[in-house]
This record gives sequence, structure tokens and C-alpha cells, in this order.
Amino acid sequence: MKKFKTESKRLLDLMINSIYTNREIFLRELISNASDALDKIYLASLTDRSIKITRAELGITLAYDAQARTITVSDNGIGMTREELDKNLGTIAYSGSLEYKQGQKDAEDAQKAEDTEGATDSTDSNSAKGKKKAQASEVTDEQAIDLIGQFGVGFYSGFMVASKVRVVSRAIGEDQASSWESNGIDGYTIKDASRDEHGTDVILTLKPDTEEDNYTHLISEGELTHLVKKYSNYVRYPVKMEVSKERELPKPDDADEDYKPQFESYLEMETLNSMTPIWKRRKSEVSEDEYAEFYKSDFRDYAAPAATFTIKAEGVLNYDALLFIPSHAPFDLYSKDFEKGLALYSSNVMIMEKCADLLPDHYNFMRGVVDSADLDLNISRETLQRNNQLRAMAKRIEKKITSELGTLLKDKRELYESIFECFGRGLKYGIYTSYGALKDTLADLLLYYSAKEEKLITLREYLDAAPSEQEAIYYAAGEDEKLLAKMPMVKSVLARGYDVLLCTHDVDDFCMSIMGSYDDKPLKNVAGADLGLESEEEKKEAEDKSKEYGELFSAMQEILSDKVVKVALSSRLADMPAGISAEGPISLEMERIMAAMPDGGGMKSERVLELNVEHPAFAKLVEAKAADTERLALLTNVLYNQALMVEGLPLADPIEFAEAIGQLLS
Repeated sequence: MKKFKTESKRLLDLMINSIYTNREIFLRELISNASDALDKIYLASLTDRSIKITRAELGITLAYDAQARTITVSDNGIGMTREELDKNLGTIAYSGSLEYKQGQKDAEDAQKAEDTEGATDSTDSNSAKGKKKAQASEVTDEQAIDLIGQFGVGFYSGFMVASKVRVVSRAIGEDQASSWESNGIDGYTIKDASRDEHGTDVILTLKPDTEEDNYTHLISEGELTHLVKKYSNYVRYPVKMEVSKERELPKPDDADEDYKPQFESYLEMETLNSMTPIWKRRKSEVSEDEYAEFYKSDFRDYAAPAATFTIKAEGVLNYDALLFIPSHAPFDLYSKDFEKGLALYSSNVMIMEKCADLLPDHYNFMRGVVDSADLDLNISRETLQRNNQLRAMAKRIEKKITSELGTLLKDKRELYESIFECFGRGLKYGIYTSYGALKDTLADLLLYYSAKEEKLITLREYLDAAPSEQEAIYYAAGEDEKLLAKMPMVKSVLARGYDVLLCTHDVDDFCMSIMGSYDDKPLKNVAGADLGLESEEEKKEAEDKSKEYGELFSAMQEILSDKVVKVALSSRLADMPAGISAEGPISLEMERIMAAMPDGGGMKSERVLELNVEHPAFAKLVEAKAADTERLALLTNVLYNQALMVEGLPLADPIEFAEAIGQLLS
């Protein structure tokens, strides 16, 4: 037995137990290695005419034996000699693919230098250099060829599930095959073996099951098919396996009327992977139905996406992206358990099912795929080594999503409104959680229900329709549009010819507050204490009456104690006797929302009880102040609680309120 050519046990233990976090990727790694071997023989065939093989003949085969507890991954690629088996597998973390890629690069650099030296040679096209250049050009035309392996450790992932690994390989042009075998502990053996053609077989003998680990479930048609489709569905070569099929037997001539069809099972070689990634094809060549089927299949959705768009980035970092806007929100979108992210591929091999760093939180609803051969992956190929690559891609993706949403808003309004209904809340959260930093990016994508026009409009459309003298954008926040439209303070603003945006998302008031303004127009909640809508004459009249009834207001404030910061007159209550407004940065709606949260009950607004001097109830207050202090207290508390109910705020003591109503009626 040969020892590994490093500190074998310690390093191999690290490979098996520490580098990889997900055991099921062993098959991804072995298929990727097989794909590299096929790439190498195909590239060699382009320049070595003695290698008689076409791309259509290349492939990968899976097989399993439940009784022997084995899984076999085979290819008809370039194969390995005895010496290469020793070098590639006996030295942990040695990468034949990386060496191959470096050799290719060195050859290209040498060719460029040679071309430069001979640039003035007019007979170059007829010389040996011209032939070499033509061959190099033929290889360059195969831009899709990208060797996957870089670190030389993927093979050892097999030991995560296997107690023994045997490799049988025959190099192209060699008559003798060799085998490499190891239990992954001390060392390995290399012997002569037999194989009918060039290529490699990797045979894993799975570990026995334990209470913690079940390895037997891997030895099945269903599980192997699942792993291929999940991780290696877009490897460019076919991955085939014999799968069980069923066919109906011919009906016997003498069958009676009660004859039931008979079936027999048989095995048939089937290609498990689709090979050609849909995101690598030109969008003009892919139908919407094809995109929809891919989306529903890969992202396990019952409905087609609302919109699809692509990115093809070329430059310092090359990548392809295929992005989808779902047509409905998942049930857990706003729960803490929801995982955002795009599927991240490198050279058609899935690295991460959900790469969260590729999406900002406000676009967490997006689904899609990003594929790049330029990524610097860590040694396990499960994460990236350089976050600046992710940041560059994420920035471009975010800009693309914003642009596409803007286009949908402009050109497909009905579709955009349905998208916004599902995901608009998240856009508002984006502005709020960024403390307004994303205001310029997202504000134009927001929609609000117009009390005047009775439809969804943008902030820009609100201002375009506003009277020239209007100095602010007015909104009301609550749970229901119909109830908000009936609010006296909303009616008051509408009566002056100004529209009111009816906001029903729990984040609306917070978002409006953090934005502060739009196009230099302040955003004002109609439930705020001072909207500044009164004329000078109205202000003067209110000031005079406030002085006249100052003692009444003081008495009522004393009755309400710390429930309100003041009692005041109002000209915006329409036919309501009283209303509640708020001073300061915390609105009534913010208080209501925070009160429903586990730790938000301490947030209180500075409440103002507003009174309608024109309402008959006000005269009753004046009478009670002069003759009956107990009745004044009763009326004051009833009006205050009534105003709370109108605003959708909870009553401190509903029973007391009911009893007070009863006293008034009697």
C-alpha cells in the first residue's frame, strides 16, 4: 500500500469532514470531474487527428447496485495512466484540471508571442505557424468549454459517503488500464486492471447506515435522478442511467371480457440531465412557454411567472442571469423563515441553491439563476472567495430589476399593479429600512390608492394632477381603504380640492415618514395635528374661539389627564363632533402598528383631542362646563373614546365606555 503524498490522515480527514457542509454534493463533484475528462478529450481531438471521437459520442453513465451497496460514475473521457492515477489521486489537493488549464494558457501565450514575432511575415498563412494558428482558432471557437475542477479535492468528497473508493481508468492511446483503490484512511493501492475503452469508472462502496446517517437511500433510481437534476442538470454532456419502465403486454387472443391489462417492467437507458441551460440560449430563441416550464419546474411553482428577463454581462466579470418575477407571493414571504436568493451556477454546475447576497431585501421575491465561469470559489465550491464579485453582480442585478419594473409600470400597467399588489410592501420596506437611502431608486415604483380618482396612482401621477397651489402630498394610513375614505379628516382635505392617498400597508406611515418629501413636496398625514390648510381668516377665527373656550379646553384636558397633550378646536371634522390627531414624529397609525408587535407597546403618539365647534355636541359641552362637572367628564370621555374608535385605536376600557353611553341615553 502506498501512503498519500501529504500528511495523509489529517488532511484527508479535513477534506471529508470539514471542507464540505453538504454530503449530497459528492455526486456533483464526481460528475464534474467526469465532465472535465470529456472536455479534455474533446479539446485534444481538435488538434490531434489521431483521436477519432465526436462530441456526440461523449457522455457520463451512472449505475448502482443495491446489494453490493455501490454507486458507479463512468465516462469515456481522456482517462488516466498508472502514473497519472498516482499523481492525481495519490496527492491530495492536486488538480489535473488546473494544471491542464495552465498548460492551455501557456500554449496560448506562446502562440500570441509567436504571432507577434511573425507579424511581418507575408508567407505566414502558408507556413507551419499558419497551421498552428488555424488549429488554435478551432479550439477558440468552442467558447463553451470550461473545465470545472480547480482544487483537486472534489474526488475526495466521495469518502463522505463511501467506506471504499475504487477508480478504474484507461488513458486515450493506452492498451493497459489501471485501478486505484483506497479506504480513505491510510493510503491506496494501484494495480493493473481491465477496461474495454478509454475513460474512467469511479466506484463508491457506501458506508453502513448508522442511527445518525442513512446512506442506503442514495442507492436508488429516484435519489440519484434527483441529485443529478438538482446539481448537474446543465453539465454539457449527457448523464445517463438505466431507469425502470413499464409496458403493457399484448392482449391474448383467448382473453375473456374480464381481462385486465398486464404489464411488465424493463430497464431503459435514459438521459437524466437537460444539458443545455436555458439561460445560455438567446432570448429570441426561447418561447415564453419554455421559460414558464423551466420556472415552474426548477422553482417548484404551480403558476407561470408574471415577467421574465435576462442579463448577459461581459467584461471583467462574465455571467448570464435569467430572472423571474413570480405571479403570486409565497405564503411565507414576510416570515422570518423565508429564504431569499438566486440559484448560483459556475460553468453550468449549481454551487448554491439560494445565494442571498445576489438580491437586496426589497427584491427578495425575485427568482432566477446566475451562471459564471469567472467566479473564485472556495475549495469546496460551495461559496465564493471574493465578495467583491458578488457585490458587482448584485449591483448590476438590482439595477436591472429596477429598470424592468419601471418598464412594466410604464408599458404594462395592469400587470405591474398585480405585481405590486403581491410585492409592493417589500419595496416600501426597502425605503424604510435603508433610512431613506433607496428613496430615489424606489419611490417612483410605489403605488397608492387615490381617494379622488379611486384607483392606484404613483406619486408622480399624484403631483401631475394636483392644483398648482397645492403645497404638500396628503395621505391617510389605516387598515381599510373604504374606512379611510370615510374619515372626516380625509373628507376635509378632499373638500378643498386636494387628493388623499389611502395607505393600507403596515409600513406605509413609516415609509412616508422616512421619505419626508417627494419632488420637494412634503408628505403629510391628514391625521397630523397641523396640516396648514386653513386660510388666514379661518386661523383668526379659530384663535378667537380658542380664547373664548379656553377654560372648557383646560377642564377637558384635566379630565383626560395624560391621555392627550391638549384639547383644541378644529375646522376639518365635517359632521363628526370630535377627532383624534397626533403631534410630533409618531403618528396614530404608527402607534397602532407598534402596539400589535411584541416589543412595541411602549411607543405612544402625542394625542390631541380636536372638537368641532359647529356640531351640536359642542354646545352640550359648554352647558355641562357651566352647570354639571360630572356630566362634562362623562361627555368628554365619551367623545374621546368615540374619536379613538373612528381612528381604529383600542379603547382602554370598553365596558366603561358602554356604561357611559348607557348613562347618556338614560
